[in-house]
Amino acid sequence: MTQLDVRPQVADTVIGAAEGDVRGKGLGKGSVGLVGSAVIGISTVAPVYCLTSTLGSTAGEVGLQMPAVFLAGFLPMLLVAFAYRELNKAVPDCGTSFTWTVKAFGPRVGWMCGWGLVIATIIVLSNLAGVATSYFWLLAGEVTNNPSISALDDNKLVHIATCLTLIAAATAISYRGMTATKGVQYALVGLQLAVLGLFVAMAFQKASAGSFGTGLDFSWQWMNPFAVESMAAFTAGLSLSIFMYWGWDACLATNEETTGSAKTPGRASLIAMVVLVGSYLATGVAAQMAVGSGADGLGLGNPETSDNVFAALAGPVMGPLLGILLFVAVLASATASLQTTFIPVARTVLAMSTYEALPSSYAKVHPRFKTPGRATVMAGVATGVFYTVMTLVSENVLTDTIFALGLMICFYYSLTAFACAWYFRGELRRSARDLFFKGVFPVLGGLLLATVFLKTLIDMWNPSYGSGSTVLGVGSVFVIGVGLLALGLVIMFVTERRSPAFFRGQVLTKSTPALVVED
Repeated sequence: MTQLDVRPQVADTVIGAAEGDVRGKGLGKGSVGLVGSAVIGISTVAPVYCLTSTLGSTAGEVGLQMPAVFLAGFLPMLLVAFAYRELNKAVPDCGTSFTWTVKAFGPRVGWMCGWGLVIATIIVLSNLAGVATSYFWLLAGEVTNNPSISALDDNKLVHIATCLTLIAAATAISYRGMTATKGVQYALVGLQLAVLGLFVAMAFQKASAGSFGTGLDFSWQWMNPFAVESMAAFTAGLSLSIFMYWGWDACLATNEETTGSAKTPGRASLIAMVVLVGSYLATGVAAQMAVGSGADGLGLGNPETSDNVFAALAGPVMGPLLGILLFVAVLASATASLQTTFIPVARTVLAMSTYEALPSSYAKVHPRFKTPGRATVMAGVATGVFYTVMTLVSENVLTDTIFALGLMICFYYSLTAFACAWYFRGELRRSARDLFFKGVFPVLGGLLLATVFLKTLIDMWNPSYGSGSTVLGVGSVFVIGVGLLALGLVIMFVTERRSPAFFRGQVLTKSTPALVVED
């Protein structure tokens, strides 16, 4: 194994890391435990926000098989989660996907994987901020019973100003460290899961009473993914489902700040995944039994309400007073996720800077809060600028950018999964456990996500995908998705000229594990 001599300015090597060239970053160690790490993973995904924005769209694509598609989307994420767990045990580095793909495939592939994570997170942050802003004014209008207050969200300047304020607040909380982040998240995640549980219980009650004419009796056939009418519908539903699980890997981005950094983040990610799939299945089944999945009335597939299901169901299912709690839960979900989503992007930028793949200024850690302060502020500024520009240019451009998000997610998740199998290739014949958890499961997860990536890429070419906008006859979603990846290549080549040592493999080396931490 090739390995550099440790330089005088390099921080201590991460304990338990497989490679001597993996550097410590100066983050606050022991700030997060198992529960706190799992809460961060759940919060980043934002289950209540995901459900209100995709429950109806998924039902519109696959009908009664919505619960089956939720399970189908969970499968590749679970398989990839095993890859993350094994890589984290060997190399617990806050750079996660970036660091691991460099170790497996070299600096250029690793840099692009890091870029995919960063740009996907910036897109999500801007979207979360926009949703939180809309629900803030919607909730204000409901509480005051004043439609004119809700209508303030339609004022572009008011909307942007509110959005930038929320981004600034989330940046400030993340800047102050994991302790502040953890305290806020316990409250926000607890609130949204409690309200979601109340909604599920009341939806089951309405279903048993037959309160709505479109309600249905439960059927195990809903769990059969092969009953979806077409492959195109299944792929569309699967893309939405995969988006609903995105963000669980935030647990791993805090690995250098977690108690038991080699094992705790991986366990936390699996706990988060189980909580998410349980929440999605319970909510999907309860809502489908209560109002059905059709396009009539309160049916989940009604195009007039499918983009914001809970806004339509809150009153009818929970009543006017308790229904307001559901608005609060969506706002809490988006706000909580807005704050925790800064964690992976800031720490990925910190790691890339520490290993000289980005300018060294982003490698600075705040001496008091022990956080990547400059990287966190950079992420906040980039999110604010991105959202403001996209909103002022065109709502269609902003919508299409969000549609292109799935491409980025599948890109860096699948690369990380393949990196696991390649990195541990010398250990796959050592035991059945190593074969499956380090090889078979990650490869299967990577292949599933790569297939979705390619299918989405093909579908994006069609101008009807997304908002329907075109650029020279090509769908604008395709142009944006491929354009963002191409932009990453350009930035990578510019960075290579300024920081050749990283790209020559002289800072973070491509290698195989020298030491593997076992259970």
